[in-house]
Amino acid sequence: MPDPLDELDDAHAAAAFRRLVRHLRHRHDAQNIDLMGLAGFCRNCLSDWIVEAGAPLGKAQARETIHGMPADEWKAKFQTEATPEQLERMAASVAKNG
Repeated sequence: MPDPLDELDDAHAAAAFRRLVRHLRHRHDAQNIDLMGLAGFCRNCLSDWIVEAGAPLGKAQARETIHGMPADEWKAKFQTEATPEQLERMAASVAKNG
């Protein structure tokens, strides 16, 4: 049975992806560690995925594209220290990834 997602026009999929990324750029309170713990992916995963999809970007440039600024700058401004509980949730969540 075909996946309806594969039938989605690329322009619409791209628009939704850009909206997701802009949403994450706005929601700095949504920490990467919490995204990983809940959904098994984060901003850094998105940057890896765009490179894997064929974007002609290096790792740093891909992360800047997703974060809206250099990753080191984003970390300094917005990233908090991960708690042991966050690290445990992330490990359990990532173990569910296929």
